[in-house]
Amino acid sequence: MNDKRKPSRVLKRSSKPPARRGRTRRDVSLPQVFQTWFKTRGWTPRPHQVALLKKARARTSTLLIAPTGAGKTLAGFLPSLVELSQRTPEDVKGSGLHTLYISPLKALAVDIARNLGTPIAEMGLDIVAETRTGDTPASRRARQRSRPPSILLTTPEQVALLLAHPDAGFLFADLKTVILDELHALCGSKRGDLLSLDLARLRSLAPDLVALGLSATVARPSELRAYLTGQHKPDARLELADLVVAAGGAEPQIEILELETPVPWSGHTTRYAMTAVYDAIAQHRLTLVFVNTRMQAELVFQELWRINEGNLRIALHHGSLDVGQRRKVEAAMAAGRLDAVVATSTLDLGIDWGDIDLVINVGAPKGASRLAQRIGRANHRLDEPSHALLVPSNRFEVLECRAALDAARAGEQDVVLARTGGLDVLAQHVLGMACQAPFAPDDLYREVRSASPYSGLKRETFDRVLSFVSTGGYALAAYERFAKLRPTGDGRWRIANGRVAQAYRLNVGTIVESPLITVRLVGRGRTPRAGKTGRPGGERPLMGGRVLGEVDEDFIDQLSPGQTFVFAGEIVRFEGLRDTEAFVSRATATDAMIPSYPGGKFPLSTHLAKRVRAMLHDRRAWADLPLPVAEWLGLQDLHSLIPSPDEVLVETFPRGSRHYLVAYPFEGRLAHQTLGMLLTRRLERAGARPLGFVANDYGLAVWGLGELSQMIEAGKLSLDQLFEQDMLGDDLEAWLAESSLMKRTFRMCAVIAGLIERRHPGHRKSGRQVTMSTDLIYDVLRKFEPGHVLLEAAWADAASGLLDIARLGAFLQRVRGHIVHRSLGGVSPLSVPILLEIGREPAGQAGREDILRDAAEALIREATEGPARD
Repeated sequence: MNDKRKPSRVLKRSSKPPARRGRTRRDVSLPQVFQTWFKTRGWTPRPHQVALLKKARARTSTLLIAPTGAGKTLAGFLPSLVELSQRTPEDVKGSGLHTLYISPLKALAVDIARNLGTPIAEMGLDIVAETRTGDTPASRRARQRSRPPSILLTTPEQVALLLAHPDAGFLFADLKTVILDELHALCGSKRGDLLSLDLARLRSLAPDLVALGLSATVARPSELRAYLTGQHKPDARLELADLVVAAGGAEPQIEILELETPVPWSGHTTRYAMTAVYDAIAQHRLTLVFVNTRMQAELVFQELWRINEGNLRIALHHGSLDVGQRRKVEAAMAAGRLDAVVATSTLDLGIDWGDIDLVINVGAPKGASRLAQRIGRANHRLDEPSHALLVPSNRFEVLECRAALDAARAGEQDVVLARTGGLDVLAQHVLGMACQAPFAPDDLYREVRSASPYSGLKRETFDRVLSFVSTGGYALAAYERFAKLRPTGDGRWRIANGRVAQAYRLNVGTIVESPLITVRLVGRGRTPRAGKTGRPGGERPLMGGRVLGEVDEDFIDQLSPGQTFVFAGEIVRFEGLRDTEAFVSRATATDAMIPSYPGGKFPLSTHLAKRVRAMLHDRRAWADLPLPVAEWLGLQDLHSLIPSPDEVLVETFPRGSRHYLVAYPFEGRLAHQTLGMLLTRRLERAGARPLGFVANDYGLAVWGLGELSQMIEAGKLSLDQLFEQDMLGDDLEAWLAESSLMKRTFRMCAVIAGLIERRHPGHRKSGRQVTMSTDLIYDVLRKFEPGHVLLEAAWADAASGLLDIARLGAFLQRVRGHIVHRSLGGVSPLSVPILLEIGREPAGQAGREDILRDAAEALIREATEGPARD
């Protein structure tokens, strides 16, 4: 090890032995075989486990909220295991599917199946538990429909497929219990919308069904309680499931990394801290290193291996890697053969692999709930504290990490789950139900409204969705391929033909990835038969090769043969492209590019944003910050202003031949991007000649040729009018009409709704083919049917997701009359990190760090020398 490393504050491995899980005592609510099993393990059934057992016996749907390590998964299965253990041999012979366990992750379902097998085997129970995921062989999936196990562990997409099969009524006729694990991770998304509709259908097929929800702490439990029950009185208050809350465990031990080297003013790579991260890994048994994006995962993994003088066993895990590689990493974790795993949100949820004793979060966590979820992966025992280390990438992230740490210690949560169900998801569900059997619209409408996200659905909207699934809508009705339903003559609807059902099964689900290219590893000296290549003919064609994973199509489009990039933890050389496969070979390079990936960037939560604004204003809180960060804020206060929590600071200043407007809303990246787009339009109309803008989670900067400070002083530009809430009206609609964002959003809705099919038997459309198809349909609908249900769905998605209009609207309302302007002679300290975002590439080379460092040093000199206040 290098003795010259600078000291750092990192968490040390605990030398205390694991705490026992409580004294054993007899619990009369459990059969003797279960009491004996608990006793042999030195355990006592926890109060919340017994409480959930009693609720299930009373046939009452219930939500269990419990911290990580509290045994909530065992609590969910305990009622089913007890009931199944008490069957007679005759009951076992004629029984069907008893319990359906639904997980948001395939890996979680597989892991739970492995752990569930332990008590079944040790107690000698005559219970069969199996998994069903996309990786399950087709022969086993077919057998599970005709001879189902007692317990089936699966994912939301597989439930949708099973319910769309003609034998769904037979399969689910005996279903008694549905267990929904990590429910908070599902409910606030379109996957949750689809699952809620499938739960409504399951309640129709098995009226005695009990739903048990398992969740970590959430901000508003009533949202999950409503999700678990049928809403049979949609016009009244929501019906709620019962609630069981487990007592909290030991308070987590969380620290923010502090080094002698000051944290950078800007940047997202966290290279400055990698030696300290490596040291922390070396001092613990098994460390999970969480990052927020796949690009960061590849970068952090490469950096850790670059300094791996101790030959630590470090692995990589993210969603673009081949499933086989991910499973190898998971197995190695479970077997204790790794020292660390660098992971994205693929390992956020409750998988209990290996003896994890430290979690490191590289970058800001973006939300208190997400931080609590990740911290819970360490230790995984209720009676012992989890250990976590936060590693901010820049100075703004130091503030966010401090806010997240304070929120975690206060036990506060910030995830809001309530949502209105998507119409594109409803269209997919309607088609799936028609694949199962002809349906009567009145019956299906009542069933759909019993799902909490759709409890407010109007009949007119449902009929519009049904019309779309049947014909494609008014503007598309002349095209036969969009007509997927036919009337039966008795008021019901059926699928038009067997090809519709086949296409549905190939395209079911709500996860729409950006177009991805499969990456295959081949030898050097090959060339594709067709596609992008610069090689002469006559060489061996590219074909076969081990699959490493998938990468964004847009990234591959940037490459020429011979260029290198980092992927799956290796440096590879791009050899060529054929159809939807990119071929690469192993290479060595010091300037390899880091792939960019769509999505994966979490915006700063509203709760943490509020805490950061309060921390900025409270100078006493600066004492808890690293000294360089506190000095940075002091310089800002000296040269410009620190706004109060209910104010927004707007700075204007010249730099070079341009003039800048920098605002600090602290409302998250999505809201700031929308605000930047709209401000640019308004500044254009005001004659300020804007040239562009940049945004991050904390603020945004707009630059142009107009002298903004003079325009404001002369009354030619009013900040109050510039930030008026009416920008969310005509300005927003006009911008959307000109932008490509709505086309991208429509593309996702069209795929989910089944209008455009990505997959066909033996063929998958490329991203370009899907884009061409959906863009053409989008233009047709806007011109001839602007009220089309999919245009409505796309607008709703854009408003709530990509644009974050609700949050932006709340901000504009909050700051009316509270805009504070400072006209400066140059760059302010607070603006430096935002200005350094200008020109940042989504996929960059390692050498660009030097360029960014030089730019940062120049801006920092300007800021610290002190821009004069005008």
